[in-house]
Amino acid sequence: MAERIGFVGLGIMGKPMARNLMAAGYELTVYDIVGEPVEELATEGATAASSPAGAAAGNVRTITMLPDSADSERAILGPEGVLEGAEPGSVIIDMSSIAPSMSQKIGAACDDKGVKFLDAPVSGGEPGAIAGTLAVMVGGDEAVFDDCKAVLDVVGGNVVLTGDVGAGNITKLANQIIVAANIEALSEAMVLAQKAGVDPERVFNAIRGGLAGSAVMEAKAPMMLDRNFRAGFRIRLHQKDLRNVLQTAGELNVPLPVTALVQQMLGSLINDGEQDADHSAILHFIEKLAGVEVNRGS
Repeated sequence: MAERIGFVGLGIMGKPMARNLMAAGYELTVYDIVGEPVEELATEGATAASSPAGAAAGNVRTITMLPDSADSERAILGPEGVLEGAEPGSVIIDMSSIAPSMSQKIGAACDDKGVKFLDAPVSGGEPGAIAGTLAVMVGGDEAVFDDCKAVLDVVGGNVVLTGDVGAGNITKLANQIIVAANIEALSEAMVLAQKAGVDPERVFNAIRGGLAGSAVMEAKAPMMLDRNFRAGFRIRLHQKDLRNVLQTAGELNVPLPVTALVQQMLGSLINDGEQDADHSAILHFIEKLAGVEVNRGS
């Protein structure tokens, strides 16, 4: 009999992750605060639950994939939450990108009930979620990690235990600093080329194989050149991640001046109504300052 997994959170990332688990032969009990994706996956063979607790009931493992700290806390620790339905000895894997301190709070509550816990945020956006190639950054006990790795390997192309509970989200925050700074720098480079009358696409092709080349550039430069800002990872979510970065940095007394600046850029774009655009739309902030629009064939 196939293993049944609970899955809570069927958004832009969670739904394709759940689909990949089903394709790998796992049976899923699913829940989301929005009914449509639950119904969609139910037509594909998943069992619909009426609450996070219902999604966890009777399952050895339950995965949560939610937007922010408050969402994870409510879905796992709140009334009819995952922990209410989870049995002692089972595992809750929170794959949400949240504050490390919240992961530790949830982990402690799970420990009190005899439930195991991993924080396992991911990177790779919607394309990685669809392809099952996400980077999965895990915090928790090594034995629990080893027991869950086969499940995590279904959704991730690179699954790494980085330390105790909370370390997964520290690692994700480090990742988000680098991604944000890369997109911002790429935006400045594209705008500079455009303003100078040099084709930004040729600049991209010239530098992509050198030291400036990166996975971020390969993913985001074509989107900028195509003026395609359909969300693979939304501005509002990256702004949330950088808010968690700065909160954690404040707790640790770590100055992060560039991160703080990019977080303010994202906040400005949200004020301009671009909260659901892809984070490559950081380009719009730099274009506005320079009074120029990047396009192909300049």
